[in-house]
Amino acid sequence: MRAVHFGAGNIGRGFIGLLLSQAGYEVCFIDVNESLVSLLQQKAAYKVSLANAAHDTMQVQGVTALNGNDIDRVAEAVADADLVTTAVGVNILKHIAGGIAQGIERRLTRSPLPLHVIACENAIGGSTQLKEHVYAHLSEAARKSADTLIAFPDAAVDRIVPIQHHEDPLEVTVEPFYEWVVERSSMLPGAVEIGGVHYVDQLQPYIERKLFTVNTGHCTAAYLGYLHGFATIQDAMADETIAAQVQQVLEETGAMLVQTYGFDAAEHSRYIHKILDRFRNPYLTDEVVRVGRSPIRKLSPNDRLTRPALQAYALGLEPQYLELAMACALLFDYPEDPEAVELQSAIAALGVERALSEFTGIAADHPVHIQVVNHYHKLKQQVHSS
Repeated sequence: MRAVHFGAGNIGRGFIGLLLSQAGYEVCFIDVNESLVSLLQQKAAYKVSLANAAHDTMQVQGVTALNGNDIDRVAEAVADADLVTTAVGVNILKHIAGGIAQGIERRLTRSPLPLHVIACENAIGGSTQLKEHVYAHLSEAARKSADTLIAFPDAAVDRIVPIQHHEDPLEVTVEPFYEWVVERSSMLPGAVEIGGVHYVDQLQPYIERKLFTVNTGHCTAAYLGYLHGFATIQDAMADETIAAQVQQVLEETGAMLVQTYGFDAAEHSRYIHKILDRFRNPYLTDEVVRVGRSPIRKLSPNDRLTRPALQAYALGLEPQYLELAMACALLFDYPEDPEAVELQSAIAALGVERALSEFTGIAADHPVHIQVVNHYHKLKQQVHSS
């Protein structure tokens, strides 16, 4: 079986590529990083280490790679694939859609077999978004054919993979925990299920559970840690006040998730504590500036801070710690992150009230907006007085 995976970065190699290889796929990575592509072509293998006490290692073999700029070869690989996956970041999906579309067009003339394209991104409806980008490149006739032979099932993925540096550039360290959930109800008849993947009929509860627990908690720890001068998530979570605030945020999102989707409250509480323990993993070193990067995206209406805060408020819950986390995100001024620079420029030019509405879509008279602004001014005063 052949899998084409877009994104040869740490997540691509240490999570998706690893699982696909373990499930029996020959993996072809697609990336625009020429050095990574060249190394994968030369070595056809790489090492994955687990961030645990035993430092367990696995060798991923039988892999190859193509440069994403070579559209003809990318399209040919997609046309001949048994599976296509991505881990490139949701904002990059539109840039890889053209090559996937060309591959689908070729495939439709050659094979009656179904193809599943799964976007493994930290986003709600990642595969659905990718499908929209791909279909924009297809003719009307190709779209009709693709509707019967090409499926884009949405997925939820979870594994912490920090920025890292090894003597071997292909080696990657990941946490032991992982979760890859795929929406079975969106798959085509005769689909081959991937070993190590959990399939569900309704994905939305699992996407939001993961996004509003793992991602919400992770970025909250990052923004609080950044404000308090901590370099890593692990250092930030060692601070009792920060750890307590992160837990409060997850209890707010948890109350919303339990009420919305009917999760068992006790089971979800155990899930929260498992996530908090993952953030504390002493065998990982995860920089707060990595986890906190792209604050504009993280504050956007459907992402990990704004959406759960508004959903909680709509249910009559008080999202006061989520509002605090949103205010902390507004103060993330890391100069090497383009979105952080853009955010601070917008606040300086428009004022925090208008900037908050601009990026979150929350009206200035909404109680959540008002509370976030109040937290922002208090935190800013504390930062300046410290």
